[in-house]
Amino acid sequence: MRRVLHLLLLFVLTCSVLPVVAQQTKHTFALGDEDFLLDGKPFQMISGELHYPRVPREAWRHRMKMAKAMGLNTIGTYVFWNLHEPQKGKFDFTGNNDIAAFVKMAQEEGLWVVLRPSPYVCAEWEFGGYPYWLQNEKGLVVRSKSPEFLAEYRAYIQEVGKQLAPLQINHGGPVLMVQVENEYGFYASDKEYLDLNRKLFLEAGFDGLLYTCDPAAKVAQGHLPGLLPAVNGLDKPNEVKQIVRTNHNGKGPYFIAEWYPAWFDWWGAPHHTVPAKNYTGRLDTVLAAGLSINMYMFHGGTTRGFMNGANFSDTVAYEPQISSYDYDAPLDEAGNATPKFMAFRSVIEKHLPAGTKLPAVPAAKPAITLPAVQLSQAASLFDMLPAAKKNTTPLTFEDLNQAYGFVLYRTTVAGGSTKMLKIKDLRDYGLVYVNGKRVGVVDRRLKQDSLSVTLPKGQVQLDIVVENLGRINFGKYLLQNRKGITEKVMLGKQEVKNWQMFGLPFDRVDASLFNGKPTATAANGPVVKRGTFTLTQTGDTYLDMQTWGKGSVWINGHSLGRYWGIGPQQTVYVPVEWLKKGENEVVVLELLKPDQKTLKSVSAPILGRLPSPAVGKSN
Repeated sequence: MRRVLHLLLLFVLTCSVLPVVAQQTKHTFALGDEDFLLDGKPFQMISGELHYPRVPREAWRHRMKMAKAMGLNTIGTYVFWNLHEPQKGKFDFTGNNDIAAFVKMAQEEGLWVVLRPSPYVCAEWEFGGYPYWLQNEKGLVVRSKSPEFLAEYRAYIQEVGKQLAPLQINHGGPVLMVQVENEYGFYASDKEYLDLNRKLFLEAGFDGLLYTCDPAAKVAQGHLPGLLPAVNGLDKPNEVKQIVRTNHNGKGPYFIAEWYPAWFDWWGAPHHTVPAKNYTGRLDTVLAAGLSINMYMFHGGTTRGFMNGANFSDTVAYEPQISSYDYDAPLDEAGNATPKFMAFRSVIEKHLPAGTKLPAVPAAKPAITLPAVQLSQAASLFDMLPAAKKNTTPLTFEDLNQAYGFVLYRTTVAGGSTKMLKIKDLRDYGLVYVNGKRVGVVDRRLKQDSLSVTLPKGQVQLDIVVENLGRINFGKYLLQNRKGITEKVMLGKQEVKNWQMFGLPFDRVDASLFNGKPTATAANGPVVKRGTFTLTQTGDTYLDMQTWGKGSVWINGHSLGRYWGIGPQQTVYVPVEWLKKGENEVVVLELLKPDQKTLKSVSAPILGRLPSPAVGKSN
């Protein structure tokens, strides 16, 4: 009996000690003259970018297993400020925003992590990752040394540090390196500002290996002496080595922080695809030369909700990005291996350490088609308005403390004439109604801000529904990102005043939208429609929106993103993780074709179809 008790006590003590021992297991990661050194030995990062908010949390582990199957040993991710602090001082690291859980899961799957938590991410993401409310802070200038910006930056990065600093490799986690700023050389070359970034990171607990990344031609401008300079968009080993040595005391190691196997898409333009054969040789050359690499993107996923960004410059028209972030990446939008995946896997296999064998590639996930869904419940957008906010002149989204979605601007004008209506400065898409009837649309993409309107006699109700199509995520116009009607409205030569503003953020969409609302009968106004369907088995699917006009879709309360008939994206991806056996709910906000009421699906995406012949024309 004493022997049994002794063994039992020994077992209890062993169990209590083992977790402590495991937690104390640490690795080292350092810069050698030519190589990264993991536990003192040369280590080549073969990494791929994978963004946690663009993948359902329930699918994170699957995507990581796919990364391992392609031969990656590391994943890279940005951290998105506007997700984690959507309103000033209100932080959210839960659910799909639980970046710490994402990083820990990568460690469980045997992957290292390169972390990119700078406030600016670009990433084809709304406002480049900045929260909209920064624009309401007096004196604040993003990406500057303004005290107002640095104060908000510090508060944010401190919260990020609480989540992620303990997960650096020097604390037992999987995070090998942490990026300071992001392609700053594209923007400016203020070394004092860059050093402030470094200090803020150190204060937040990021005491491991820090680095900067910039395109090849801008490394000198964006690099902070003392940190490792990484190079984006260049895969010629000798040139990469020369750039790094020039900016890093004649030494390496060498890291291509963004290597592009394809590109992203925007509304009204062709879908971008690049054959794998164009890249396999270049990947082979880079890996053979011993350089480390991060593919942007390994898996793009979907930019859901209203979180897509936009491009705009003095020479480029406003270009809002589509919801699909398929990117023609090695892993498609649904997480399945593509021919590019298999081609890259074959290249990577050639450069693995002797005796290393890759896991088998998981089979493609099954895809299904849904039964045709009848959207039998409907409500006019004009019947679900909240309380109005009144002002002499139009208020912007920011004035209304609204981040995304739509704002309805309403006023009354004298009728009995035909006049030119001009909206200055419209951001970004407007539907114009006279006495509840749509009379036209205006579209910033096409530099449309005016239309002729005929006003019947008497007092006329003028409505303008304005959609934020995505704040600019790159370039100097980051500083000019207010949404809505940002200046004034002219009718003929007279400024229109005395407005009511109705905020329609659509940040929560479910059956409650329809409670007590009349059935929509108007054939002109935007409409919200709801239907249900029953499944006996689940699988990935794609809603076919080709007969619809423009709007957004939600499944079981989850946003799936936007659709728009101008293409190139004609389907909306529905992840299997958000479907269930039994009854499912779908809600569609349709702006242009309120008569539509049947929703169909297909088993494969349609991402490259533009309308003909009027490519890019607003409906």
